[in-house]
Amino acid sequence: MFKKEIAPSPRSKVKSSVQRGLRAKFVETYPGFEPYIDEILPKKAQLEAVKLPDRATLYTIDTNPLFYQPHDGPPIPHLRLLHAFPNALPTVGIDRGAIRFVLSGAALMAPGLTSPGGRLPDAEHKLEAGQVVAVTAEGKEEICLVGPLKMGTEEMKQKGKGVVMDEGHYLGDGLWRMHLE
Repeated sequence: MFKKEIAPSPRSKVKSSVQRGLRAKFVETYPGFEPYIDEILPKKAQLEAVKLPDRATLYTIDTNPLFYQPHDGPPIPHLRLLHAFPNALPTVGIDRGAIRFVLSGAALMAPGLTSPGGRLPDAEHKLEAGQVVAVTAEGKEEICLVGPLKMGTEEMKQKGKGVVMDEGHYLGDGLWRMHLE
């Protein structure tokens, strides 16, 4: 989604009523962030909006990116926020062979998750299509990709092939390299 370098547009202040709504929507969408929401988005802090290409908006406090929101979708946590709170979202894991493809912006494919180095949750903790997840990489500590799943984890296990995620925010993309100062 953010493969190219992104030049930040002027930041605009978000009205307090809109900020309260965004805060509520973020916690509703991602309950794992609820214990940390006052640290992430303090009530007295000034939230700012930066317009991005592809009809998306990045929300920041000072120069710290918090989340971006596609025009027609839920807010999605920025990787820097996920690095600070890595257990706030459900995760899946890719094998070593998929790392270079993910970090070059390629679609995430099921074999990278279903192979011996990949990791999917068990059936009791299955994830559904459309759910936003964090993707970890075999042998690495930090989350490398975040975005919505195109298919559920049980379907991935059953099929073993196909596109799992085609749009997301990954380490090294334009959103990651964007300077907000």
